[in-house]
Amino acid sequence: MRLNRFLMGALLALPLWLAAGAASAQSNDALFLEWLEGLRADALANGISQETLDRSLVDVAPIPRIIELDRRQPESTVTFADYQTRIVNATRIKIGRERLAKHRVLLDEIGGQFGVQPRFIVALWGIETNFGRFTGGFPVIDALATLAYDGRRSKYFRGELLKALQIVEEGHIDPAEMKGSWAGAMGQAQFMPSSFLNFAHDHNGDGAKDIWNTQGDVFASAANYLKGVGWNDDITWGRKVSLPDGFDGALVSLDVVKPIGDWQELGVRRADGRDLPTREIPASILRPGGEGGQAFIIYDNYRAILRWNRSHYFAMAVGQLSDRIAGR
Repeated sequence: MRLNRFLMGALLALPLWLAAGAASAQSNDALFLEWLEGLRADALANGISQETLDRSLVDVAPIPRIIELDRRQPESTVTFADYQTRIVNATRIKIGRERLAKHRVLLDEIGGQFGVQPRFIVALWGIETNFGRFTGGFPVIDALATLAYDGRRSKYFRGELLKALQIVEEGHIDPAEMKGSWAGAMGQAQFMPSSFLNFAHDHNGDGAKDIWNTQGDVFASAANYLKGVGWNDDITWGRKVSLPDGFDGALVSLDVVKPIGDWQELGVRRADGRDLPTREIPASILRPGGEGGQAFIIYDNYRAILRWNRSHYFAMAVGQLSDRIAGR
């Protein structure tokens, strides 16, 4: 009898619990709609048309999965050596060489136009989206709205959301087709909306900067980005080196810049023991894997890659994959 009374009480309380949950959900919905009205007002003030807002924000709603991904990004425990092995692997090198050959005419044209060696364009494409195969399936406007409303980095993502609306306003893509990563990086080049507005390029002249489906626009946008952050096609990114015994660890830093000849005098050599190149270009020594790991001499183009993604693991992978694609 006591058990039956307990069950009866639980059943009677259940509707109250459900009602409380429903009320909380309605409250959250109301708060989001209020936030969305403020966003609409900001967008209108920034020149976004009512038509674009109606097309882009219809049925927009927070995506719980995106908050989960944002909150639960794991601490990276991958070593530099493991990362390079995983990214600069035989399959990616093989496909990279095939894509370089397949698009050689287009890549040479774009490389010449922007002053970027084609092998670097292909390497970035290969690492960012596996040569366009994995570009992300999240609706970008919903993803950015989720992160802008969330509050943890709301100022940044609100700005990116307004820029995404500007991209729609300019007619580059329909909002329903604007897909990307959970954090709002878009297309085969994985540009955030701000990068798109700064660097996306309409290579085929059709009026749309299509980094999702148009190969020429993808390659030209990547090349334009590198050009915009200081790329120089007269030099490479860097190379592996060996350091002499007793080399001063304080010199292993992106902040220490010397002409190549000075590093030669300090005993730095190519990885196979040969002398360094004789060109007197600015260079730094890095050990991205930590003390005792492989050393590299890097040039200004490496710094340009860091502007694309501020990760030494990423920048080194781009450099080494580009070398392997070119058969170096």
